[in-house]
Order: sequence, then structure tokens, then C-alpha cells
Amino acid sequence: MGAFSIWHWLVVLAIVLLVFGPGRLGNLGKDLGKSIKEFRESMNEKNITPDRIEDKPNSSTAQASETHKDKA
Repeated sequence: MGAFSIWHWLVVLAIVLLVFGPGRLGNLGKDLGKSIKEFRESMNEKNITPDRIEDKPNSSTAQASETHKDKA
């Protein structure tokens, strides 16, 4: 037998229904399904490369390397 029996799951379900109510659980289910659908669609997009890639290092990296060179 697993960590939880069917009775444990029924008690958890009853508590969740009492806390959220059946209407709110329906909305949560719809929102979750919509989020999963949008995530899958975005994962299947063909164009996932950025429009342009900058070769310049950002200013904090440049300042850190200059400081390191000065100490050497």
C-alpha cells in the first residue's frame, strides 16, 4: 500500500472543496489548462532564435575585467 490510501485522498478533496468551492475550482482548472496549452504552443514554435545577438560585453563585465587587469 502506498503512502496515502483512497480515504486520505477523499479527505484532501473534501477540504479543498470546502476551502475553494466548486465554482472557483472550475476556474482554476480552466486557467491551468489554458496555461498548459499556451506553454505547449510556445514550445512548438519554429523561430526560437533572438532577432539579433550583441557581441559587445555589458558594462559591468567590461569594468570588472579592466579592474582585474589593473591589479595584475
